[in-house]
Amino acid sequence: MATNTGKNHREGSVKDRTQTQTGSDAWVKRDAETGEFMDVKEDGKPFKGVAKEKDDRRS
Repeated sequence: MATNTGKNHREGSVKDRTQTQTGSDAWVKRDAETGEFMDVKEDGKPFKGVAKEKDDRRS
């Protein structure tokens, strides 16, 4: 897991989590092991420190 430094930033990335963008520009966080959706962020900005999934549809 990423660790908080106490200096207003995080060291490393969040492990075992990925995120993908939906068609409505919301970002969805997913558990990498189970594939279960965990959280949705609808402000158009991605989650901080979470790896983005590769989207094969956009190539």
